[in-house]
Amino acid sequence: MNIRQQILVFAKKRRKFQTPDVSREIENKLSRQYISRVLSDLVKEKHLVKAGSTNKAFYALPKNISVLGTRARKRLLNQDLKEHEILEALKSQAPFTLRLRENIRSILDYAFSEMLNNAIEHSKSKRIEVEIIKQNHFLYFAVRDFGIGVFRNVMNKRNLKNEYEAMEDLLKGKTTTAPRAHSGEGIFFTSKTADKFVLESFGFRMIVDNLIGDVFFERTKRSKRGTKVLFSILLNSKKHLNDIFRSFQSDPKSFAFDKTEIQVKLFSVGTVHVSRSQARRILSGLDKFKVIILDFDRVPTVGQAFADEIFRVFRNRHPEIKVKPLNMNEAVEFMVRRVGK
Repeated sequence: MNIRQQILVFAKKRRKFQTPDVSREIENKLSRQYISRVLSDLVKEKHLVKAGSTNKAFYALPKNISVLGTRARKRLLNQDLKEHEILEALKSQAPFTLRLRENIRSILDYAFSEMLNNAIEHSKSKRIEVEIIKQNHFLYFAVRDFGIGVFRNVMNKRNLKNEYEAMEDLLKGKTTTAPRAHSGEGIFFTSKTADKFVLESFGFRMIVDNLIGDVFFERTKRSKRGTKVLFSILLNSKKHLNDIFRSFQSDPKSFAFDKTEIQVKLFSVGTVHVSRSQARRILSGLDKFKVIILDFDRVPTVGQAFADEIFRVFRNRHPEIKVKPLNMNEAVEFMVRRVGK
C-alpha cells in the first residue's frame, strides 16, 4: 500500500487529523515535508479537504467536512488589507464554504468583500473583526470595526440631521462619503442580496428583512463604537447575484444601476406624509436615477403639498426620469391623480 492509500485509510479511521498524526501512524520513515506534499496533492485532487494553514491545518475526507468546523474568525490590523485575501483565508478555515451552491458562493464573495472594503477604507478603525458561520440552514457573516460609524459618517458628509436620515439615504443607493473612489452601491446591493441584513452603529440599527419584505430603524439599548454588519442567507436560497443587479437596471442591456425603489413609509413623521419638505427629503439624490419606484405600502394618506412636490414639481423638473408609484390605497391614489392633472 503506497503512502496515498495509507493516508486515505487513516482518514477513514480518524475523521479529522493533522500532519504529525500521519507521521506517527505510517511506518515508513518519511519526512514531514514529504507527507505535507502528499496531503496537498490529495486536497488538490479533492480526495481530502483542509481547514487552516501551515502546521495547524486539519484534514478530513469530503464526507466528513462538517468535523472541520462551521465557523471561521479573524481579528485584523487595518493596515494594507486586501479583502479577497482575507476572504480566502477565512474560507481556508471554514471548508464548508467549498460545498456552497454556486449562487450562494457568488453572493458571499460579493457581499463580504463590499462590507470589508467599507470597513477598510471608510471606518478609520485600527482593528477589524470578521467572521463566517454556518448554522441552522443559514450562512452568516459579520464585519465589525471600531471607527467613526457608518451613520455618523454619512450624516457628516451629506449634512443630514440625524441617523435616521442617514439610514434613509443608504437605502436609496448611490450614497457614498467618497464619491471619487466609490459608487455608493455596496450597502444597497448587499442589503438586497441578503435574506436579512443588519447595520448597527453607535446605538442605532437598520434591519432589512427580505424574508418578510420589510425594513426597520431602531434604537439599541447599548451604544457600541464603530459599525457592525450582520448578513444572513438561507443555504438553499434561489437568489442569483446577476438577477438582483438586473432588477435595478432600467434597461438590462445597459448594465447601469439607474433604477431604485423607495419605501415611502420610512420617511414619515408618525404615519403621516403631509409636507413638501418630507417629499424633498425622499427625492434628495434621486436625480441620479432613470426610474424611481415609490412603494406606498402601509402609507394611509398623503398631503397635497407632498404629492405635488413629487408628482408635479419633480416630474416637471426631471421629465426624463420615470416616477412609478406602487401599492397606493384609494386616498393616496386620489391625491396623486389630483396633482398630476
